[in-house]
Amino acid sequence: MQALVNAELVMRDHFIPEAVLFVENGIIKGFGEMRNTPIPEGCEIIDVQGAYVGPGLIDTHNHAGGGKWVYEDPAHAAQFNLRHGTTTMLPTLYFNQNRENLLAQIEIMKNAIQTPECANFVGLYMEAPYLNPKFGADRENNPWKAPINKADYQALIDAVGTCAYAWCVAPEREGIEEFVKDCKAANPKVIFTVAHSEASPQQIEALMPYGLKVGTHHTNATGDRVFYPEVRGVCVDETVNYNREIYAELICDSRGIHVDPYMLRLVRRIKGDDRIMLVSDSCVFDGPIPDGYDGVTDINFDFEGEIAGSKLTLDVACRNMMKHTGASLVDVFRFASYNPAKCYGMTDRGEIAVGKRADLIVVDHKMNIQKVFIKGELVK
Repeated sequence: MQALVNAELVMRDHFIPEAVLFVENGIIKGFGEMRNTPIPEGCEIIDVQGAYVGPGLIDTHNHAGGGKWVYEDPAHAAQFNLRHGTTTMLPTLYFNQNRENLLAQIEIMKNAIQTPECANFVGLYMEAPYLNPKFGADRENNPWKAPINKADYQALIDAVGTCAYAWCVAPEREGIEEFVKDCKAANPKVIFTVAHSEASPQQIEALMPYGLKVGTHHTNATGDRVFYPEVRGVCVDETVNYNREIYAELICDSRGIHVDPYMLRLVRRIKGDDRIMLVSDSCVFDGPIPDGYDGVTDINFDFEGEIAGSKLTLDVACRNMMKHTGASLVDVFRFASYNPAKCYGMTDRGEIAVGKRADLIVVDHKMNIQKVFIKGELVK
């Protein structure tokens, strides 16, 4: 048994100061204040010297790591993110690939998920194929602009099988309901997200009974339905804000470019702290930095000058969220661990609780990573 001592435990809604946490066979066996919790003989003592210990981070939308796409070098991307505290990750595939490329990437990722080097990869986040061609990075290379056709997409659904945790969709695309039904038939537990879309509230809400419950990179790559110049329209962002059941993904970069800091605070007030998920949306687009973005180092751009995901890791996104919104460590662990686990049904992780996986990170008060454990094994 391991005993992490002199720890400030980050619980779901509070701290336990000067604490000890016990791990056995990769599972959390107990915890408590050191003054009231005897340490059994024979424990391996790990002294974290007053640092904070929280649940490992869960990045549910991430295309890359360390300058490599997940399908290009899965082990490199997995280990890079793991060293930054992401003990669970949904590697993400994108719509700018044709069917043959996506099928090849799916096979690569399904094989990678089975390897020890990719122990933090648990399943796929399919940001493909049927999004709105008007929105998103590298959209000029969207090969899925044609009408939705079962003959085109069924091979993708069959290849992914139950490996997909989420399929992203633009609800306004004609025929999308049949696609959703076929995804659900192949994997009843899969959820859907509204992404790269200008759908109306009614179009989005029509898919909620099938399991649409996430707004992909909330306030990014969404349109606006304006029928009168003097009136603000209602579209994807407003629908995500309005519906209590929908979680809002937020990309929190250092300058507040993906989501303005005021908008971050507004979304937090509207959605509440239990419906926000921080994601990295890390990518490897290498277009030139456009005018007006001098000094921006954690965002990618495509060759059209459009924002194209981030260079973030989730620990840094947490730190930015603290800066932009005044969120506490307890709050950002909720946004980046407990909430994603709850949204995606990962009931064995996401918080410090007896019986949960010992996916743990040790951090300072600014979320700088000191140690990372996955299933109780020290990896950093």
